[in-house]
Amino acid sequence: MALAKTLVLTGHGTNCERETAHTARIAGSDEVAIGHFADLLQGTVRITDFNFLVFPGGFLDGDHLGAAQAASARFTYSRTPEGSSLLEEIRSLHLRGGLILGICNGFQLLAKLGLLPALLGENAGQQVSLSHNDSARFEDRWVRLRCDPQCPCIFTKDLHQLRMPVRHGEGKLVPREDRILERLEEQGLIALAYTDAQGQAVSRYPDNPNGSPRGIAGLSDPTGRIFGLMPHPEAFHHPTNHPEWTRGEDGPPGTSLFANAVAHLHALPE
Repeated sequence: MALAKTLVLTGHGTNCERETAHTARIAGSDEVAIGHFADLLQGTVRITDFNFLVFPGGFLDGDHLGAAQAASARFTYSRTPEGSSLLEEIRSLHLRGGLILGICNGFQLLAKLGLLPALLGENAGQQVSLSHNDSARFEDRWVRLRCDPQCPCIFTKDLHQLRMPVRHGEGKLVPREDRILERLEEQGLIALAYTDAQGQAVSRYPDNPNGSPRGIAGLSDPTGRIFGLMPHPEAFHHPTNHPEWTRGEDGPPGTSLFANAVAHLHALPE
C-alpha cells in the first residue's frame, strides 16, 4: 500500500490552507504539509516528495489581472533550485500517478495553467477561464451539487448529491470557444454541476451562484486525477458545519472528496 502524502500549497493571499490541511488529515492522509510558494523556490519544500497536491482557496497575489492570473505566471516561469519550472514539477507529479486538487482560487489557477480541463483533441494551453459572477458581486452561500457518475474523476467516485458553500466573485466558467462546452459533455469531464432542489443542473440564480453554463461547478481532466471545483469542500468537514445539521440534512461532507483521493493512493503499489 502506497502512502498518501499531501502538500497544501499557499501563497500571498491564500486563506484556506489550514482548513484544507485539516480536511486532508481527517480523510486519512498519512502525511500532510503546508508549503508556501517561496518554500518551493528555495527548495525547502519539494513537490517531488508528495503524491497529492492541493491548491486551496483565497486570492493569490490579490487576484491581480484577474483571479489567479498573476499566480499562473509565477508558477509557469519561476524556477526551483534544480532549474525546473513549478509548472513542470506539477506536470511531473501528475505523470507519475499523483493527484491534483484545486479549490476555488486553486481551480482558477489550474484552469489558467492549462491543467484543466486538458480536453483531448484540443490545442494545448488554456481552454477555459473563470470570470465574474453574473450577479456582479461576491457570492457566499450554500449550494446543491450533482456528481456525474460517468465522469472519470477519482475525487467524485461513488458520490451523487453534495452540499457545500461557495465563496467567490469570479466563478463563472467561460470557454475559449463555444465548442469547448460540447467537448466537455462529450468527454464526460463536468464532474460537478449546480442543481435545483430537484437535482436538475441549472444556470439560473441563485441555485447557480455565478451563471456558469450547463451549471458547471467543477471539472476533471481526462485521467480523472486532476480536479477543480468552485465550492469549498474543506468548509464542510464536520456535520455541524452544515446549516441544517440539526434537521439531519447534512449529507456527505466535503471530506468525502479527499477520502476518495486518499483511498485511490492507498490502493497503489508502493
